[in-house]
Amino acid sequence: MDDKTLEPGDRDYVGALAAGLDVLQCFDAEHPRMTLSEVAARTEMDRAKARRFLLTLHALGFVKRSGRQFELTPRVLQLGYAYQASNQYRAVIQQYLEDITAELGESSSLAVLDGDDVVYVVRSAARHRLMAITLSVGTRLPAAYTSMGRVLLAQLAEPELQGFLERVELSAFTASSLTTRDALEAEIRKVREQGYSIVDQELDSALRSVAVPVFAGSGELLGAINISTNAARVDMETLKGRYLPRLQAVAEQVRQTTR
Repeated sequence: MDDKTLEPGDRDYVGALAAGLDVLQCFDAEHPRMTLSEVAARTEMDRAKARRFLLTLHALGFVKRSGRQFELTPRVLQLGYAYQASNQYRAVIQQYLEDITAELGESSSLAVLDGDDVVYVVRSAARHRLMAITLSVGTRLPAAYTSMGRVLLAQLAEPELQGFLERVELSAFTASSLTTRDALEAEIRKVREQGYSIVDQELDSALRSVAVPVFAGSGELLGAINISTNAARVDMETLKGRYLPRLQAVAEQVRQTTR
């Protein structure tokens, strides 16, 4: 097998499997329970096709049905557990992030890039809440507007970065949000050069964060780690002068312990 990524229409591409996964992934925090019509609309499938996938997932135990409503079952967690179990370094990073939270009283996370989003895969949460939504393992946020996202985008090869910049949809989440591709590209290149990213109230008016990339001893990119805080409580000088060096130290510890 080669490393070429299949495209829909390729001989070896299994469209039914892709569609079934689309059905699973259309359930989220805002849509925990849906009717057949809602699932069909969110996956852009016709009702008959969506119905077959839902009934198959129900037969396999991944979906349960109550009247007209469908929702995921705990069996879906087996998929996530397999992923976590195959990445033992995450237990090491979890401890380092918990040490940051204990020392600084701030939330700290590890995320990876998935498409145009970052996905939280390890998290140590502080007691205070930072955003309207609850951040936890599995949460997805737009890479363009997060410090971890920009760190990970800065690691992309040039063709991949250009592809992202051509397709990304930019939004004015706050008055501070970057809203042009040129501005975003300039910021990502700055992050690539300096080795860290600070995002100040671009996704949420109260949220300020700093992130750095984290590598295994082999040189493999494991993801990005961050410290996020309330902009009214922690100024930029503290974020850069105290929190950034702490993250950089953790990144070096991870590199040395995951050879």
